[in-house]
Amino acid sequence: MLKGFKNFLMRGDLVTIAVGLVIALAFSTLIKAFTDYVINPIVSRLQGGASLGLGWQLGDEGNEATYLDLGQFISALIYFVIFMAVIYFVIVVPYKHYQARRGVTAFGEPGPVKTCPACLSEDLPAAASKCLHCATEQPPTVAGASPV
Repeated sequence: MLKGFKNFLMRGDLVTIAVGLVIALAFSTLIKAFTDYVINPIVSRLQGGASLGLGWQLGDEGNEATYLDLGQFISALIYFVIFMAVIYFVIVVPYKHYQARRGVTAFGEPGPVKTCPACLSEDLPAAASKCLHCATEQPPTVAGASPV
């Protein structure tokens, strides 16, 4: 039983995902600090004066609970874009390159699919002879014809 668990943990995909998540967490902390201490002051300065930030006060003056803070939203949006760009260029692109050198296509375009006429599921591979969901026989797809 423990040998099977060890084999499960040592699978290449699982280790790759674990390393990717740890790296993503480290980048997340770095990018969060960048947006909090570099982007937020710039966005807040655009508002001018001694306001809480870029936004509007909806309730009593000075009450942070009723302050609609667009600056924080803009910062979160910038954080998300930077984080996704870092993940793509630091993890996904090298992983795709590494897998291509091994002869494996990673993050490629999905294969052609067709729709089952019986249950209308749209995720059947074009070459499927039976539906995955309702088990009805599927008409063969003619080579070169677009699937329904």
